[in-house]
Amino acid sequence: MWSNVDPLSVEEPSGPGEEEEEERGAAGEWTPEAPVPGKVLRAHGDAVTAARLCFNDRCVLSCSSDCTAILWDGETCRPLRMFDGVHGKTITECALIPNSNRMVTVSWDKTKVAWDLETGQTLWKSRQVGLLTSCSVSSDGRLVVCAADPQNGVYISDAASGQTLHHISDHHRSTITRCRFDPQSQRVATVSADRSIKLWDLLAQKTTVSIDSKHSNVVSDCSFTNNGHFLCTASWDKTLKLWDLQAGGFRSHGGTTLQRGHEGSVSSCSFSADASLLVSGSYDRTVALWDTSSVCPTLVLKGHSDWVTDVSVGADRKLVASASKDGTVRLWDIENMEEIPEVMERRRTEGSGIHILKCEECGKPFPVSRLQTSELLTQCVFCRLKSPSRYRPQPPPLM
Repeated sequence: MWSNVDPLSVEEPSGPGEEEEEERGAAGEWTPEAPVPGKVLRAHGDAVTAARLCFNDRCVLSCSSDCTAILWDGETCRPLRMFDGVHGKTITECALIPNSNRMVTVSWDKTKVAWDLETGQTLWKSRQVGLLTSCSVSSDGRLVVCAADPQNGVYISDAASGQTLHHISDHHRSTITRCRFDPQSQRVATVSADRSIKLWDLLAQKTTVSIDSKHSNVVSDCSFTNNGHFLCTASWDKTLKLWDLQAGGFRSHGGTTLQRGHEGSVSSCSFSADASLLVSGSYDRTVALWDTSSVCPTLVLKGHSDWVTDVSVGADRKLVASASKDGTVRLWDIENMEEIPEVMERRRTEGSGIHILKCEECGKPFPVSRLQTSELLTQCVFCRLKSPSRYRPQPPPLM
């Protein structure tokens, strides 16, 4: 079974033999042998570039380098509808339009397309200048944002017609890897191969926040918490970072680094609705689940035989979807994750005790609870009391 595949093995996965046939036959059923039961969704003919749980987690929406998008039935793992014949190159990302049965896809063929999910028909098609690398739809369903390469620009369009409303050229110094509306539909976050993070304000029509992420490699993805207070970034430097946007703590302290979750470049990240769980995907072929209160990985999911390209968390925090270069989408049932011995042990060891940190002002050691975000607390209590304006205590848990 796939649950026994070593995702860090340098050997190529075996051909379609007995094991693969067994997996294909059980694709619609949860595999009870694994610590976290999983399902495999197979229909794409090439790497899957994105996967999104949708419609109260009953369905999954995916897109692929095979130039198609698929709406899946999450229970049977069978395609409900395939969207093809329009894009001529890799579909890099897909996004649902809230409060409608519509979606948007963007592609390296320089087009973005709106689709009717019920009929499979295209509603509009818009051609941009440059290869489109990412897209996002505002929470009110009114706007679509996409990023273009090599112009390093951003297009903001009307979701109903596809008409371009704003074009921000040369927004970054290098390829924009991800663009995301904040939950309030007021700002657009972009991350880039230039290792920076930018927030573009729709009302002011300008960049209001620009952050040097201090990631040591490409910033590959970003994800907001539902209240918009925190942003997570994923990077090819094998780490993730949490950014406190509400208190502005990043201006003096930077982001909070999450590490030791992956052995390869991190490709993707996604928060649960209550922000208590962060999920990340990596080129080491694994999916990591993070407890945001302790900023520690609690479980690593193995099963994909190639890079994990995208992750999505269900609305009720019971399911995780992951997309992979191996051509599959996987559904993971994490509802009973807390009962897994590995998770219980990590919570016991990580959820108690203290860290000893060195104060950046006076140089003296001081204790910090493991449940606090250690990188936000860089001064001892005495130095913080001397300069209260610099101290913005907004550590996770994220509410």
